[in-house]
Amino acid sequence: MHPIVLTILIYLIAVNLVAFFLCYTDKRRAQKDRWRIPEATLLLWSGIGGAFGFLIGMRRFHHKTRHLKFQILVPLFMVLWAALIILMIYLWIRFF
Repeated sequence: MHPIVLTILIYLIAVNLVAFFLCYTDKRRAQKDRWRIPEATLLLWSGIGGAFGFLIGMRRFHHKTRHLKFQILVPLFMVLWAALIILMIYLWIRFF
C-alpha cells in the first residue's frame, strides 16, 4: 500500500475512534451530571473526518439524536468526507 494512502487511512481511523469515544464520554458525563464536552468540540471532530465514528456513537449511545444541529451537520460531514474519499480514489486510479 502506498504511504500516502496508508497515512490517510490511519488518520481517518484515528479521528473516527476519537469522535466515537468523545460521544461516549459526553453521554456518560451527561448521565452523571458532570462537566460536558462542548458541542463545538464534538462537531469539530465530526467535521475533520470523524463523522462516521460520531454518527455510530450517536446511534449506539442515543446521544445528541434530538439536536437539529447534530441531525443535520454530522450526516452532512459524513457525506462530504465520503465524496472526498471517492474523489481521491478516482484521482488515484486515473493518474497513478
